Formats: sequence, C-alpha cells, structure tokens
Amino acid sequence: MAQTREQWGSKTGFILAAAGSAIGLGNLWKFPFITWDNKGGAFVLVYLLCILAVGLPIMMAEILIGRKTQRSAVGAMKAAVGPAWGFVGGWGVLAGFVILGYYTVVAGWTIS
Repeated sequence: MAQTREQWGSKTGFILAAAGSAIGLGNLWKFPFITWDNKGGAFVLVYLLCILAVGLPIMMAEILIGRKTQRSAVGAMKAAVGPAWGFVGGWGVLAGFVILGYYTVVAGWTIS
C-alpha cells in the first residue's frame, strides 16, 4: 500500500520556508552590521553574486531531486544519484540538527 505524503498548501509558503531555511539568522543580524561598520558595500555585491551563482543551483537541484523521488533526504539521494550518495543526504540532515542547536542558543539569549 502506497503511503501518501504531505504537500505544501501554496507555492508562496514553500518559497518563504525555503528562503528562511537558506538565509539564516547570521545573514540578517551579524553580516549587515559588520559590513556597514567596515564599509564593505562592494563585498556585499560580490557576496550576493556568489549566492546566486552557487546557492541557487544547489537549492534548485535539491528541490528537483526531492520532487522527483518523493523520499527523505537520504532516500532521495540514493534513488537519484546512487546508493553511495546516501551520505550526502545524511550530511544535510545532520547540518539541520547542528543549526537547530545553534538556534536554540539564540532563542535562549532572546528570551533572557
């Protein structure tokens, strides 16, 4: 019996969730402050170009692999690329847990 999976309710909700996941708090809090303090406007332009050149294709690949396989991160990489690539999906899951640990500390600072 095939298991049905949850779907996003709207494209806007998915885009906002993906952007929020990819951007991170450091890009919103610390990075603008440091670049403004050090007069790094030119660096910001190069940074944004690098994000577009590297981050956008990777995000698009992840979305396409996920939509095609309809599996978890590890299962999707195994199905789309090959069995030896399951560790790449595992690294993605591990990175999510590490980031969650960092955000827990930031939330604690905010509450205190």
